[in-house]
Amino acid sequence: QVDLVESGGGSVEAGGSLFVSCAVSLSMYRPYCMGWFRQAPGKEREGVATIATDGGSTYYLDSVKGRFTISRDGVKRLYLQMNNLKPEDTAMYYCAADLTPLGCAQRRYKYWGQGTQVAVSS
Repeated sequence: QVDLVESGGGSVEAGGSLFVSCAVSLSMYRPYCMGWFRQAPGKEREGVATIATDGGSTYYLDSVKGRFTISRDGVKRLYLQMNNLKPEDTAMYYCAADLTPLGCAQRRYKYWGQGTQVAVSS
C-alpha cells in the first residue's frame, strides 16, 4: 500500500507560522528522498524543500531559506515548519517521496500526496 497524507495547512496572516506534516506509507519500501512541493494557481509546481533519508542532507528553495525548515521522523513522517509566511507562499503544498538513491533536489518524485492548502493574507 502506498499512501502519503498531508495535514496541517490553513490560513494565516503575513508574518505568521504554519506547520504541515505528512504521513508516509510505502508498504515495504524505504524512501531515499522525501520532500515538499507547492503549486500556486496558474504557476508551475516547484520544489520547496527536500531531505535525504541516508544522512539528512537538505535542499531549500531560495525564497524560503531561513523561513522554512524540513524535518522527518524516520521515514514515516515528514514535516515542514513555515515561519514568517508571505502572501507569495500561498499554494497547495504536496508531500512527495521517491526510492531511487539520487540527489533529492532536482529530480522526479514517484509518490505524491493529495496536498494541503496554505493561504497567506497580507
